[in-house]
Amino acid sequence: MKDRGSQTIAAAPFGRPFVFIRGVPAMKFLPPEGPPEIAFAGRSNVGKSSLINALVGMKALARTSNTPGRTQELNYFVPDGFSGAANDLPPLALVDMPGYGFAKAPKDEVDRWTKLVFDYLRGRVTLKRVYLLIDARHGVKTIDGEVMDLLDRAAVSYQLVLTKIDKIKPPAVERLVSETLEKIRKRPAAYPEVIATSSEKGQGIDDLRAAILTATA
Repeated sequence: MKDRGSQTIAAAPFGRPFVFIRGVPAMKFLPPEGPPEIAFAGRSNVGKSSLINALVGMKALARTSNTPGRTQELNYFVPDGFSGAANDLPPLALVDMPGYGFAKAPKDEVDRWTKLVFDYLRGRVTLKRVYLLIDARHGVKTIDGEVMDLLDRAAVSYQLVLTKIDKIKPPAVERLVSETLEKIRKRPAAYPEVIATSSEKGQGIDDLRAAILTATA
């Protein structure tokens, strides 16, 4: 059980509305490096948009869709009320990355999105951590392992987040957390903790907020 102080800390940067500031279809459109950035990655339909909405306490900040691959850009969100000037930067920026593993998009579009993501991961100094989302109903898939390989090679810190844990029974969640920890145990860039969440039920959202604060401190 968390104490009252840790709950306050976990909520601190999320106590005001977030706003969408930019969609980035290519590296040249990235905003100037400023606040620390936290990125969210995962297979299409893993529940990424729903998790971001739950994280910021808003229903429709990140667009949700039943069509895999709808997010085709790096989408930037920041807390509202900051001018963006050097002395008035937001405390962090959330970056919604294109989902991977979708099958319906044309190959040239997939290649373009993939290159954008890889270039961003390799070249963004202000990127503090990637949260790699894993659907609790399916666990870590081969393509997730390939993304972790990339993050390890790029030396980008990442942490695994299980989504949709309300869709499986509690004992299965515990087993999945243990299995997932074992799979990342020898990975050099993986943060050695797994966060289990449900956007629908609000489970694990405060834990994720606290982890983000730690990563951007």
